[in-house]
Amino acid sequence: MRIGLIVHSQTGNTLSVAEKIEKRLSGKGHDVKLEKVVPKGEVKPGQKNVEFESKPDVKDYDAIIFGAPVNGFSLSVPMKAYMEGLPSLKGKKVALLTTKALIFNWTGGNGTIRKMKKISGSKGAEVLGSGIVIWREKGRERNIEEVVDLISGLF
Repeated sequence: MRIGLIVHSQTGNTLSVAEKIEKRLSGKGHDVKLEKVVPKGEVKPGQKNVEFESKPDVKDYDAIIFGAPVNGFSLSVPMKAYMEGLPSLKGKKVALLTTKALIFNWTGGNGTIRKMKKISGSKGAEVLGSGIVIWREKGRERNIEEVVDLISGLF
């Protein structure tokens, strides 16, 4: 299966988890390409018009994993703008990943996943599952491994 791993990462945390997922899926025989969503310049919370340096094309993928951090208890503005600007995802399988600093999933993690599901669903994608990594959690490495297992197990 050709899988696009599309990630927006500000601090490198989301990217580091995505790299583990990429390695796991490649080891299972999938053709995986990790691509970054990169905005031009600084993007402020609530910003409406986002320009991109890098805006991956998803048309050639059978499945897509979208990964983004929680910012201000919400989906990062660049990933939200990127996903909303995508063409149809009809027929594509999708998984979702978010990383966050604050403990408890209700401090932005659940809402971020809901937003990503809503956007993906509105584009016709079949959302298979999702994972949340809490970066400041004591068991962070175990949490990362569980999310890598969960997401890679969907494909």
